[in-house]
Amino acid sequence: MLIGYARTSTLEQRAGLEAQRESLRANGCDRLYEEQVSSVAIREALRDALSFCREGDTLVVTKLDRLARSVKHLGEIIEELEGKKVGLLVLDLGLDTSNATGKLMLNVLGAVAQFERELMIERQREGIAKAKAEGRYKGRKPTAQMKSLDIMLLSGQGLSKRAIAQRLELSERSVFRVLSTARQSLVEQQNLQS
Repeated sequence: MLIGYARTSTLEQRAGLEAQRESLRANGCDRLYEEQVSSVAIREALRDALSFCREGDTLVVTKLDRLARSVKHLGEIIEELEGKKVGLLVLDLGLDTSNATGKLMLNVLGAVAQFERELMIERQREGIAKAKAEGRYKGRKPTAQMKSLDIMLLSGQGLSKRAIAQRLELSERSVFRVLSTARQSLVEQQNLQS
């Protein structure tokens, strides 16, 4: 059985989702799973598609980036599929892991993608070092610090760290750090006054 999986990152990409859907149907997919969610978010439809696959089935995607967010993630998906004796077909690459050539191509593509990623990170680090040396590097904005007053007010209202993080669109760790720093400052002030 051919099982199709389609994904776009945002709700605005309806045309992209429709194009994937049409391509998957035209290539004979008996069942489709689709979602509009970022690649780094929890992807329920992907989980459902992988769970539905049985021995002898083939998971079909239009492009590799619709399936996996990284080489590591792709490897995890391939491992799960291989464990179930399920193939993978990537339409735009003509890649089919049900044969030896397809498996080789997938490994080569994965290695090249990993190499490119490492080169990009290396160039980024070099650029940051150069900018620092020239006094031009500012780093990213301290978002949580800019919202520290809001964090303190919401905490004072009894909201949990998770609720504060969600409301202010911050990580829980950032909220914890701001509250911890504020508590530490308060303790230091009390010690100075004693």
